[in-house]
Amino acid sequence: MDESPKRWVLFGIMLSIFLAAMESTVVATAMPTVVASLGGLDVYSWVFSGFLLTQTVTMPLWGRFSDLYGRRAVYLVGLTIFLAGSALSGAAQDMVQLIVFRAVQGLGAGSLMTLGYTTIAELFGLERRAKMQGYISGLWGFASLIGPWVGGLLTDHVSWRWVFYVNLPFGALAMAAIATALRGVPTPARRPAMDYPGVALFAAGVSLLLLGIVEAGRAGSWSGGDVIGLLVAAAVALVAFLAVERRAAEPIVPLRLFGTRMVVAAVVTRFLAGMAMFGALSFVPLFMQGVTGATATGAGIVLTPFVLGWVATSVVSARLVLRVGYRGVVAAGMACLTGAFLLFTRWTDALTSGGAMRDALLAGVGMGLVIVPMLIAVQSAVARSDLGAATAMTQFFMSIGGALGLSVMGAVMSQRLRAGLPMVSALHGVFVVGFVVCVVALVSVLLVPPGRAQDLARGEVRGEPTRVGG
Repeated sequence: MDESPKRWVLFGIMLSIFLAAMESTVVATAMPTVVASLGGLDVYSWVFSGFLLTQTVTMPLWGRFSDLYGRRAVYLVGLTIFLAGSALSGAAQDMVQLIVFRAVQGLGAGSLMTLGYTTIAELFGLERRAKMQGYISGLWGFASLIGPWVGGLLTDHVSWRWVFYVNLPFGALAMAAIATALRGVPTPARRPAMDYPGVALFAAGVSLLLLGIVEAGRAGSWSGGDVIGLLVAAAVALVAFLAVERRAAEPIVPLRLFGTRMVVAAVVTRFLAGMAMFGALSFVPLFMQGVTGATATGAGIVLTPFVLGWVATSVVSARLVLRVGYRGVVAAGMACLTGAFLLFTRWTDALTSGGAMRDALLAGVGMGLVIVPMLIAVQSAVARSDLGAATAMTQFFMSIGGALGLSVMGAVMSQRLRAGLPMVSALHGVFVVGFVVCVVALVSVLLVPPGRAQDLARGEVRGEPTRVGG
């Protein structure tokens, strides 16, 4: 592919990922107005949970579909679904409709978050790919940061419906860029047989698992009958899924991927990093408000260094892996994240905003040094025919880790509060959980093969190039 079309494809991918990332946070500041307009306060949380559920469940499916049917066609289908969900959400007449349409939007968002990274890996060589993945990871963090501000601005000065409608013109522009420029990428020569039983069992199993995790977090306990029932049903569905995948001609999740050391290392590390990341994003602001008495705005500002550190080191880490290697960069990142959570456990009611911002910056630096290198590592370790599935699985496990981390940490906080402990002690328990997770993740970095990125990409852990462009 020539350089000019590549630039247009990159523009379309970055714009669509920006929209999908912003949609995860832009709705939060609009929801009080939405509830006043549509009602449905009792099911308020499902506006967020429905989006998260469909986005997470479908990530591996989109990745594998793109391996089987081609990146361009599947990307455009996913973007169309995302825009349709946005239009329908903006036109919702009651809360139930909004929840359903947000789920449709999440279905499409799952494709954008997965296939953007996959397509870039296929278009660019290792050095340029590292740079591009770093930029996109930073863009994701920036979009998440400004989402609440954009949502508040649109709600106050236009209408809450434009929180969803704003995606349409920009999404159409992204679609035009990708549809016209993304050509020349190899597509499968034959139409593969679809693994419908695998799709159904995977969707059912992961949906039940996420529902169980969400319910445990809501109840503050993992021992309730509803939680246990959901988790048992999830386990049955996922065991059946594994049995089906072993026999499927074209499995949705190729189990052979987990025979690659780099894939296992990336899945484990990103899963644990996801637990820590979502914990920091959720409970650091709560500490500022609930313990130090900061305003909601002040608590949100504390996270700004987290995002900025993540953005900056995402770009830097993508270049460092070319010189230092994956293991060294990821180990440094996990050490930063571990140190940040250790500092969180020492916070008191005398904590200043400056001190909190300093510690949050350290956590953000750690995330930036972990997330992008492990993604690039996986993409360099698998054959092109498995690129979509492998990329999607790393994204999927980070999302699952985040959901599990929020639930476990939320349950710890609830139990300590019910025991009569003050909020500061309850949140210390949360941060101790995060610290332990980071220590385990630091140990898991030993799974990452040693060596420089270029050496591994030349064939020490893979036998077929994933690059079709320069």
